[in-house]
Amino acid sequence: LWTRTAFLAWGAVVILLLAQALTAIGAGWSSARTAGLLAAVAVAGALTLAGFFHRARGGALAPMIGEDNRMSTSRTVAACWVLFVAYAVLLLAGRLAAASDPAERDSLLAGLDLARGAGVVTVLAVVCGIAVLVRRVVGLRVLGQRLQKVPAHRPRAADLLTDDAGRGAFADIQYVVISAVALVFAAVRLGRRPDQLPDLPWGLAVLVLISAATYLAGKYAEGGRPVVLSVVRAREPGDLDGPIRTGDDIEIRGTGFVPPGAQGADRLARMVVRIGAVDVHVPLVPVPGGFRNPSDTVLTVPVPVEVEPGAVEVQVVTAAGLATNRYPIEVTD
Repeated sequence: LWTRTAFLAWGAVVILLLAQALTAIGAGWSSARTAGLLAAVAVAGALTLAGFFHRARGGALAPMIGEDNRMSTSRTVAACWVLFVAYAVLLLAGRLAAASDPAERDSLLAGLDLARGAGVVTVLAVVCGIAVLVRRVVGLRVLGQRLQKVPAHRPRAADLLTDDAGRGAFADIQYVVISAVALVFAAVRLGRRPDQLPDLPWGLAVLVLISAATYLAGKYAEGGRPVVLSVVRAREPGDLDGPIRTGDDIEIRGTGFVPPGAQGADRLARMVVRIGAVDVHVPLVPVPGGFRNPSDTVLTVPVPVEVEPGAVEVQVVTAAGLATNRYPIEVTD
């Protein structure tokens, strides 16, 4: 993806140059326009070099790809704020280097005071902290078997707005939308006042902080362990009642059998039901749009003849590698 990243970055530089040239008509070219253009060239060059050296791992997007091979919402939001603040500081540095008047230099240095950029600095600190904390939270929940994670085949831009199953996630969507709105506002403020860090109003900064807290709470709330609630003999209409025998189909009822992102045949084929000491692969029963068996709440598997009659335990191993609780059943001849 590094070539696409280079085209996008340098395309943004060209758009900035055209916008500056059009707005300079009548007003004239200024040192602020030159500094802004040079800062954009520096950022685009850094992104291009990063994309080239990491071209085997996703280019410049490599830091924003999570361990599950999906685009990370928290890392992407933090990266956007880091790039914006870096551009703003480079803009001020370019203006400071070109300033010859001591009063102008003092004014530019005063533009870096914390009192003027407190909102932006606070938001930057929080979103970067959220990116680190979310990685820690997800890692601990996976190790503690409270969250199932199935690696994706490839990262997609849609991962920023969806959960692992590809469904729209409210926590992710509101975090991306509010952060994007705040970034646009900060960019407009920087364009209007290029002699200081953008003074993000505290009302908008608090809104971003609330959005980040909601996103973090969503990460804490998602997931759960797979659980077997009951195991019964699968019975077709008209069949006689009876105990579970070898060769019969059993219906395992519970929750969390199909982790988000494991709805494909290649992932479902990895599911195993352990009956006693025998591992039974779950047969796939396709239906239009997916599979009837297995589902997230019900599995149907046969009891193989290798299972010895008597008391045995049933356990499900999901595609994410998590094992459920053991449920005892009685198998007769």
